[in-house]
Amino acid sequence: MTTYVCGHRNPDTDSVVAAISYANLCNMLGENDYVPVRLGHLNDETAFLLKRFGFQPPAMISSVRTQIRDVEFDRPPMLASSVPVSHAWNMMLDYPNLSLLPIINEDETLFGLVTGTSIAENDMRSIQTPIVKDVPVFNVLSALEGHIMNREEDMFDTISGEVLIALPGNGDPLRGIGPDSVVLCGNQSEIVEKALEMKVNCVILCQCDLGEKYRGTDSETCIISTPLDAWRAVRLLYLSTPVSRIAQTADILSFHLDDYLDDVRELVLKNRHRSYPILNSQEQVVGTLSRYHLLQPRRKRIVLVDHNELGQSVAGLDQAELVGIIDHHRLADVQTGYPVYMRNEPVGSTNTIIATMFQEHGLMPGEKLAGLMAAAIISDTVMFKSPTTTQRDRRMAERLARIAGLDPEKLGQEVFSASSMDKSADVLLKTDLKEFHLGEHSLIISQITTMDSSSMLPRKEELLAEMKEMKDNKKADMVLLMITDVLREGTDLLFQGEEEVIRQAFGLREVGANHAFIPGLVSRKKQMVPALAQLWG
Repeated sequence: MTTYVCGHRNPDTDSVVAAISYANLCNMLGENDYVPVRLGHLNDETAFLLKRFGFQPPAMISSVRTQIRDVEFDRPPMLASSVPVSHAWNMMLDYPNLSLLPIINEDETLFGLVTGTSIAENDMRSIQTPIVKDVPVFNVLSALEGHIMNREEDMFDTISGEVLIALPGNGDPLRGIGPDSVVLCGNQSEIVEKALEMKVNCVILCQCDLGEKYRGTDSETCIISTPLDAWRAVRLLYLSTPVSRIAQTADILSFHLDDYLDDVRELVLKNRHRSYPILNSQEQVVGTLSRYHLLQPRRKRIVLVDHNELGQSVAGLDQAELVGIIDHHRLADVQTGYPVYMRNEPVGSTNTIIATMFQEHGLMPGEKLAGLMAAAIISDTVMFKSPTTTQRDRRMAERLARIAGLDPEKLGQEVFSASSMDKSADVLLKTDLKEFHLGEHSLIISQITTMDSSSMLPRKEELLAEMKEMKDNKKADMVLLMITDVLREGTDLLFQGEEEVIRQAFGLREVGANHAFIPGLVSRKKQMVPALAQLWG
């Protein structure tokens, strides 16, 4: 079963690479199928590094809510609309737990549905109205195990008419019949001759030796010989009708693989049907869903990397099976009702933890992955200038860089030169954005790391206006933008919120108009959040 490894929303390089590297480690260890995913668009830095080291971006997901594709639904046979009703009935006997059979078109899209009830209703109608109409001859021959006795030049496509079993006895057994009739008889030569004289639509010879007598007959009447008795032959004749004739084709409630189970459950409870067809994105039938399938659905398996906070995680996490957390942030509000594997260490990068796990298992990442992981550590530690940086971060980054044949300092210059600042204020703010809840206060912090913060400051008013709109829309207490300069080892902090909070949190004597330069401030999680947490709890 697939296990998804995902970082936080508005993913940075450490988050995306951690998903890739941890999935790679688990797959190398022979565990289940681990797949890296992301929760948002890649920033310039991450996109550059993935391309630089030859990796495809992980697939993007928006939710891990349980979907129809996560359910063990039925996969019954899919019948063509031209097959006889008898074949559909045999299929239902072979699969006694099925309450319906999907009938499909040539392109496997849904034509209609057939149930045991609809087959029974068709059979009862044949007793009340003993008529067949345009039943394909091939269907009849297959059902009756029969053969056409006419000469080869005589072509018959369909059989139609009122059905009559001509029994020997008093009176005329063919009384009331005409050209639009189908006659079943036994070893009664005189009845066959009279039926041919009347040019009935079809004569069916049941369990008799008259077939050879009429072999090669030139007649407008279709002559069929069958080894079955008349009673079985007439029942199977009605069941030779194409299943499309009795299929339900209107007012069909169907679902798709990507539909969420919560929504499906609500619709199912409002309807009385026992089963429903399931379609894929091409509208092709892939199975059927019954009520009992909704009782114990499989939940998506997920591992969180580089975060453990609900507000930063994927939607629908409460419906997923959380199997692990690999993180280097503060413990937050993710809760489970069962034990999970958790590894949370005070280092500067999640990839430092994962590189340690490679080492603990006696494994070494490939050259390209090692280079990517080294770049992620350098990015998250801001070239080892962040206060979150530890000696383990330095050692692991250097070791990974050696495996990749790279110089860490030159790699760092590549990392922080990759971001493009020529974007709208909205995009710049949302590229690396995280939301926090400190006590009763809500906080939004965005961070841009650059080699030259002076290039961003001319856009100060534009950025502040966007931040004010974000604060109002999200009803946040404060919105902050950290423009972190790697070379200056500090941050130009733009903020929308109470100026006094910023002044007290960072011990500033004076604060400009929604702007302050704070030397040494480079870390969101170890400097910015703790400073505000002391004020807000």
